[in-house]
Amino acid sequence: MKKTNLFILFFLLLVVSACKSDVKKEKQSTTVIEQDNNQVSDSVYAATGLKYAMTTKAELGKNLMGAIQSKGTEHALEFCNVKAIPLTDSMAVAQKAKISRVSDKPRNPNNQANTEELEFIETFKKQLAAGEQPQGIVKKKDGKIHYYYPIATNQMCLQCHGKPNEQIKPEVITMIDKLYPEDKAKGYDVNQVRGIWNVVFEE
Repeated sequence: MKKTNLFILFFLLLVVSACKSDVKKEKQSTTVIEQDNNQVSDSVYAATGLKYAMTTKAELGKNLMGAIQSKGTEHALEFCNVKAIPLTDSMAVAQKAKISRVSDKPRNPNNQANTEELEFIETFKKQLAAGEQPQGIVKKKDGKIHYYYPIATNQMCLQCHGKPNEQIKPEVITMIDKLYPEDKAKGYDVNQVRGIWNVVFEE
């Protein structure tokens, strides 16, 4: 009788142990699935945010290049001063998103980055300095997706954002000082982070 009871007790312990092991495996499996789903979602959000940013960049670039070819660099500054933000806003409406460009050294004070955006700018700067290819940052806030992506300088940018009296001509400096008396956006070299895109859209 005692042997029978011991056998039953041993059997029950095995069953309980197996159940606990199965539950643990199920929890681990669920966690892995959730992590995979989150990674897939973030990849989709990043692709969407990048598309919105690059579409807007292309539209701004096309109009800016047209202004430069039509009237020269100094007069293209007038386009940036008057039309850049409205054009960005119209692209945002068309794409059902909120799109802004911000910087730690803005030309227009309305484009000053906030504390969180400044942190992302520093992250992108460190990545570029280390020779890494910056990756966009996805954040979820209040049911919306916030996507951040660096704005890096190229050779054309230096006509207005390079070193004064080297890449930036004197007449261009005069126009910058006239239109943007609080300008901080000079002194850049090629492939430096001048700011970031902040794209906000629904989940």
